[in-house]
Amino acid sequence: MARHLITSALPYINGIKHLGNMVGSMLPADVYARYLRLRGHEVLYICATDEHGTPAELAAKDAGLPVAEFCARQHDLQKAIYDGFGLHFDYFGRTSSEQTVEITQHFARRLQAAGFIEARPVRQVFSLADDRFLPDRYITGTCPHCGYEAARGDQCENCTRVLDPTDLLQPRSAVSGSSDLEVRETTHLFLRQSELAGEVEAFVDEHGKDWPVLASSIARKWLSEGLHDRAITRDLEWGVPVPADTWPELASEGKVFYVWFDAPIGYIGATKEWADAAPEGEERDWRSWWYEADDTVRYTQFMAKDNVPFHTVMFPATQLGTREPWKKVDYVKAFSWLLYYGGKFSTSQKRGIFTDAALELLPADYWRYFLMVSAPESDDTSFSWELFASVVNKDLADTLGNFVNRVLTFSRKRFGEEVPAGHPAGAAEEKLGEEVARLLAEYQEHLEAMQFRKAAAALRALWSAGNVYLEEKAPWLEIKSDPEAAALTLRTAMNLIHLYSVVSEPFIPATARTMRSAFALGSSDESRAWLTPEQARTLDTVPAGTAFTVPPVLFAKLTEDDLAGFRERFGAEEA
Repeated sequence: MARHLITSALPYINGIKHLGNMVGSMLPADVYARYLRLRGHEVLYICATDEHGTPAELAAKDAGLPVAEFCARQHDLQKAIYDGFGLHFDYFGRTSSEQTVEITQHFARRLQAAGFIEARPVRQVFSLADDRFLPDRYITGTCPHCGYEAARGDQCENCTRVLDPTDLLQPRSAVSGSSDLEVRETTHLFLRQSELAGEVEAFVDEHGKDWPVLASSIARKWLSEGLHDRAITRDLEWGVPVPADTWPELASEGKVFYVWFDAPIGYIGATKEWADAAPEGEERDWRSWWYEADDTVRYTQFMAKDNVPFHTVMFPATQLGTREPWKKVDYVKAFSWLLYYGGKFSTSQKRGIFTDAALELLPADYWRYFLMVSAPESDDTSFSWELFASVVNKDLADTLGNFVNRVLTFSRKRFGEEVPAGHPAGAAEEKLGEEVARLLAEYQEHLEAMQFRKAAAALRALWSAGNVYLEEKAPWLEIKSDPEAAALTLRTAMNLIHLYSVVSEPFIPATARTMRSAFALGSSDESRAWLTPEQARTLDTVPAGTAFTVPPVLFAKLTEDDLAGFRERFGAEEA
């Protein structure tokens, strides 16, 4: 079996993330990791807070905190929210860790030794009001390509074009707001990507043919426009220091590495954090996943489309340039954007629903399921409260929740608190078993391919199959003339509930646990073992005589009053 290394784009440290961030990286990675674990694969799912760069310093300044303290608090706050969403990271680290600092500096030294880093004089914006050089993100202005008035000096958030600060129109300091700027000369380190362009293109040609079109097309667009040398240092107080043993002058000037140089290396650093945090008596080998990893390691990255260029071009160039055998990505699962009523979710503009507020409103499984049903896998999709309520009420409350409640409540009322026996399975049960096996095979196929919307549709169809069976058999009528027939129907339906509790876990893990705990089936590990389509066909994993309980209502329906309150709080106007 393959060993699966999974990473999702690192959430930035400056503030709580919105639902668009969640569905664009961490949540689908968690769904995939959960599925693989259930299938018996060895999985290492790594993530971390991305803590360096200009926004961290600015956010700390606004909060009146030292940047290190600000980042530590934000890390803990974000981790608590991700725990609330049921994200099961194997490790959630920090790019400010000593492990990431160590490995980033190692990468830089190796790149220097191989001739792929060069110190160059550059002309950089200096703020007279702030008496300092301004890194690119400390400068805002109007994008020359799309006219967006809040573009940053490194990238336009609106059109995603990569920029240099001097490209901006009407530039101003993000520190003081002053437009009293001038250009002066300083020295920075450059990664000579142009010298690595051929190797990166060969890497994309080899691996990118299997990537989704969204990921491969963005990578190839960058390569077709030419891979340019890129500055990898900045003038900041907070970041991975340029090592003094290699660049003493730049180190004395306080230069640090550019956040997009150290952030992807943070995946490796967080894996070393995971290894170093092993409990006493347990050994964890981070190198077996990243350095000279064998052919059994399959590396999958999850990210939104604006992160694709850095992960498919810049980070591979960095890895290739070290001339060391670092594990490079095998598959890039990229996502478009989830919009809010046609406009972009925005952390900076506080537009849309943020993850902390989402958990205040409703349990995580409501959001997890809806977001994966609506996952923007190829094109942008749009959130609306009306659509959210429709999915929750139809799929979760009616199709799944109502089925579970009807079956268990009716069986307890008529046969007591043990699974009834009834007649042997007949033609209706055989027909149902065939349909369940077909749908489960389809579900597995879509999850293997990371086609999450299709997987969600197959899961919904599995839930619907139970309702169709129940309506056809009508145990509330069978009980009047043939109680044993009703018992068979209910026993079969309870086996469906247990099946749902296993196969639904990647999408709705808390609800899956609740469904599973309804049955006294021994150890948790045994009761959640994945069923193959052939095993599922028999519908006999919960034998007659098994004790059961009726859980609380799994999903409450959303009312018009609920929606009115949500719209008032969060807004719902078309953008």
